[in-house]
Amino acid sequence: MDEWTAPSAIERELYEAKARGDWDGYLGALARAELFLPQHRAQIDADPRSARFHPAGNGTLAVYTRGMLPAPDAHTVYLRQSLAWFANAWDARDPSHLAVNPGSPVEAYLTTTPADLARWRAHWEAAPSWGLAPGAVHALYSGGPLHGRVARGLAVGAHLAVANGELWNALAYHGDGYTRERERLRTMWEITDTAGWFGVLQRMLEADVVSPVWEFALRVRRVLASDFAGPVDVEHWRHAAESGLRRSAERAAEPRLTPDGVTVAQPRPAAEVEGEIAGVRRLIGRITRYEQRFRADGLLPDGGWVRSVEAWDYGRASQMARWGVATRYGTLQDAERAVIRAGEKARGAYRSWTDFSAGYCLARCLHFDEEEFGSWYASSLATHLTLTTDPASPFLNIPWE
Repeated sequence: MDEWTAPSAIERELYEAKARGDWDGYLGALARAELFLPQHRAQIDADPRSARFHPAGNGTLAVYTRGMLPAPDAHTVYLRQSLAWFANAWDARDPSHLAVNPGSPVEAYLTTTPADLARWRAHWEAAPSWGLAPGAVHALYSGGPLHGRVARGLAVGAHLAVANGELWNALAYHGDGYTRERERLRTMWEITDTAGWFGVLQRMLEADVVSPVWEFALRVRRVLASDFAGPVDVEHWRHAAESGLRRSAERAAEPRLTPDGVTVAQPRPAAEVEGEIAGVRRLIGRITRYEQRFRADGLLPDGGWVRSVEAWDYGRASQMARWGVATRYGTLQDAERAVIRAGEKARGAYRSWTDFSAGYCLARCLHFDEEEFGSWYASSLATHLTLTTDPASPFLNIPWE
C-alpha cells in the first residue's frame, strides 16, 4: 500500500485516514467528496430524473470518488451525489453496506443502520465545502496524462477546468455526472446528439466560433507589427483596418468569372460599409483599453499585446472534447484526437502559455465583460494568475514547444 499513488487529493485523504484507522476522518473526507453512483444508461435515457440503486451480488451498493471513476463506456453512466443524499435516500429495503471505491486501496464498506445514516448527515453538516474548489489547479496524479501531446491539449482547456473546479487532465471525463453534462450541452450549446457535438467541436478546432471581427482587427495589427518591427500606433492600426475593410468592399463589387459566366456583383450599401468601419474602430479602442488594464494587472508584460483570440475556441474545444465523453456523444478516441489537435492549433497560433492565456482572457472579456471590469474580468485575471504562478499548473510543467 505504501507504493500506491492516490489519483487526487481526496483519495489521498481517504487513504491516510484509513491507514490510521481514523473512520471519523474518513467520513469527514467522504462528506467533502463528490460520490458517483453507477446507472444503466438505457434507464437514465428513458427517465433522466430518477436514480436507482443497483446492488452488487454481495448486497453492497458501489459508489466512486471522482479520482477513482472507471473509464466511461457505452452502457454505464454515473450520477453525482453527496454523502447526505445517500443518507436521506436510504431505507430499510436498500443494501446493508455502501461500498466506497471497491477493489482499491481506499475501499471501505460502510454499514447503513439508522445510526450510521445520522452520522453521515452530521459529517455532511460539519463539512466546510463539497467537491473540488473552483479557482484552483486540480489534477489526476495517476490515471491522467501529466506530460506529452495529450496533456498539452488538455492544458489548453485549463482555463475552464480551473474556473469550474475540475481535474484539468482527466481525459476519461465524467464531469458533474451524465445527466448534468447533457443538460449543460443542451442549454449552453443546443447540443442534443453526436452530430451536434461533433459539429460544434470541429468549428472550435477551426476557430470558427469566436468572432471573426475580433480576429480581423488583431490580424491587422499583427501584420503591421511584423512589417514595421515595432509597436503599432493605435491610429495607424485603425487607419489600416479601415483601408482593409474598404478594399474588401470594393473587391466584393468587382465582376467575377464563374462556371456560369461573368457575374456582376452589386456594391454593398455605403452605410453598411461605414457602419462596419465605425464598429471596428470602436473595437480597436476596446482592445487597447483591455490591454492597458492587462498590463497594469500583470496579465501582459510591459509593452505586451494580444496576438489572437483564437485561444478561446481552442480552449473550449479541449473542454468540448471531454464534454462529449461525459455525455457519450463522443468516445475516448474522439476526445484524444480532438485535444491533441487543439494543442497543435494553439501552439501554431501563439508563442507561449502566457501568450495563449492572454488571448483567451481577451476573448472572454470582449464577449462577457463589456468593459465593466467586473466579475468576468476578475475571474479571467484570477485564473490566468493561478495558471501562470501555481507550481502545480500545467502551464509551468509542460513545455510550450
